[in-house]
Amino acid sequence: MSSLDFIGTASSVLKNGCSSAGRAVVSKTKGREFDSYLPCKVEEMESLKSYIVGAYQELLHKVTWPSWAELQSSGVIVFVASAIIGIIILLMDLASKNVTDVIYKFLMSL
Repeated sequence: MSSLDFIGTASSVLKNGCSSAGRAVVSKTKGREFDSYLPCKVEEMESLKSYIVGAYQELLHKVTWPSWAELQSSGVIVFVASAIIGIIILLMDLASKNVTDVIYKFLMSL
């Protein structure tokens, strides 16, 4: 096939492993001898057991877990932020209570 031909015919799908039909060769990639349409590797889940085993292996080998010191510092940050937000909510509650008490007393005196 020349660089002007279309890929995606039945023979080239089987030969080249293209995932879609009727796509034109991109001159930028074809000119540099780069295959832009590589076949996708699809892994199918055979059963629930293989899914659980895969998830477990990913948790063990691919997930970066924080160290104990990082967990402690994050915990302290969450505690301090929660305390500050709690104090702000308390102050807003007290202020609104005092304002409504003043308004209620004023309306009752009329």
